Amino acid sequence: MIGKTTSSWITDRRQAASHKIVDAAWQVAREQGLAALTLREVAARVGVRAPSLYSHFDSKHAIYDAMYAEAWQTFLELSDGIVLPAAPRAALRLVARTFFDFATADLPRHQLMNLRTVPGFTPSPESYAIAVSALDRLSARTADLGLRLTADEVDLFTALVSGLINQQWANDPGGDRWDRLLDRAVDMYADHLNLPEEEQ
Repeated sequence: MIGKTTSSWITDRRQAASHKIVDAAWQVAREQGLAALTLREVAARVGVRAPSLYSHFDSKHAIYDAMYAEAWQTFLELSDGIVLPAAPRAALRLVARTFFDFATADLPRHQLMNLRTVPGFTPSPESYAIAVSALDRLSARTADLGLRLTADEVDLFTALVSGLINQQWANDPGGDRWDRLLDRAVDMYADHLNLPEEEQ
């Protein structure tokens, strides 16, 4: 059969337009700040009038939701691609480093993924499920190394890494003041779990 059916062609065009809108929204967020996103500015960047966006997204929060899902999907694919060392302590360091570097590379993305800086925005269940999946898959991979963390231990780990990320953004953006402390903090956490030191 030559070509696509009309319905699949229309679907492809709609998806391409939606991706273009989300890309434009990220551009605005990175240049002007996440909370400064306006439908008018996004529409101008894709070459349409603001009301035209409603044929793709119900609201500005729907655009934020698509951005949120895209950000977590990107991290999910990144984290799936890392090869964890066999030693649990080293694996924890790599997991922490992967997320720290991802979060400190892009402030608006970090704010949308991990903070609640957009008034009234809550991710949809579908988008939030991607974030949960990212954490679950990393937990499953570390469990395969014999590191089975309780829910409280997972919460403590994420709070530890997130705290350093937030300190880095708040006090030394672009620097390494809290970046330098990451391995030491993870080692303190590993000591709390009584994980063996790696052989030198």
